[in-house]
Amino acid sequence: MSASVPTPTPTQCPCDTGRRYGECCGPIHAEGARLGSTAEALMRARYSAYVMCDESFLLESWHVDTRPPAVVFDPDISWHGLTVIDTESGGVFDAAGEVAFIARFDRGGEPLQLEERSSFVRVESRWMYVTGE
Repeated sequence: MSASVPTPTPTQCPCDTGRRYGECCGPIHAEGARLGSTAEALMRARYSAYVMCDESFLLESWHVDTRPPAVVFDPDISWHGLTVIDTESGGVFDAAGEVAFIARFDRGGEPLQLEERSSFVRVESRWMYVTGE
């Protein structure tokens, strides 16, 4: 959610898989129609999209029933990392899934974290974000 965060280098994906952006979230962002092969892959790509302020990808990957009209990025937030805690279903043959994660960030220099369990559904072979608790 911060425009001040630099675009990742080709050797680093923001989602902390340790893979290069071009081999991880980059193809999902570029080929939005496939939107990740698993719920976790989509969740990681959405985190990277927040880091990169990619509103179009976030809206495209949000289920139509819960999608807001716009995504507002807070210029005081800088993202610092993602840890996936747990996944429930959400595999290549599932129709729904959940991913629990912690996203670390700071707002105005104050270190914070977001803990969420996100719900995803497959719509016409595409994973879509529904909601998070």
